[in-house]
Amino acid sequence: MYTLYWAPNTGAFAPDAVLTLSAAPFQRRRVDYDAKEQEGEAYRQLNPMGQIPVLLLPGGETMTESAAMVFHLVGCYPQAGLAPAVGSPARAAFDRWLVFLAVNVYGAILRFYYAERYTTDAAGVEGVRQAAERDLERQFAMLEEALNPGPFLTGETFGAADIYLAMLVDWHQPARTLPRIGELCAELAAEPRLAELRRLYELV
Repeated sequence: MYTLYWAPNTGAFAPDAVLTLSAAPFQRRRVDYDAKEQEGEAYRQLNPMGQIPVLLLPGGETMTESAAMVFHLVGCYPQAGLAPAVGSPARAAFDRWLVFLAVNVYGAILRFYYAERYTTDAAGVEGVRQAAERDLERQFAMLEEALNPGPFLTGETFGAADIYLAMLVDWHQPARTLPRIGELCAELAAEPRLAELRRLYELV
């Protein structure tokens, strides 16, 4: 059985959604973010960065990085159909966009909303935020174009990369005004299992 260390409004949503939709055996272990449990020694033993989520594998191994968890889980549960077949052109697109989301968009969102973390000069905070906003506009425009004709990032088949995109849009609502991204997010929010999970993660 997997154990997912999670907290509301964190990147744990994406691997949680993959576990849920794959019907994988797992349990959730909520991290008390407000009490800064993630900064304590016990949690740092799991993830020295103090970041959420952490995924304990059935064999006891520890994984960090939400996108890495998604890659791992879609490989463990191919029957769930949350990623195209390895080696296919659609899988190349899936891999590309999941990494793009995790590295570029996730990073820009953090710089926009937590700009003070990315400079030691208080006078530079606004400049960090403005640069992040510029990057987000460009990145979401690229994703909007990638959804043409869509309706999903890999074409006609829904997958875990779409879940990751929707999670990031929940954190940066201006992206929802883009038509194709807005339609994708609305469709995912209507899926009963994802709707329940969104309530758990306080995304609605």
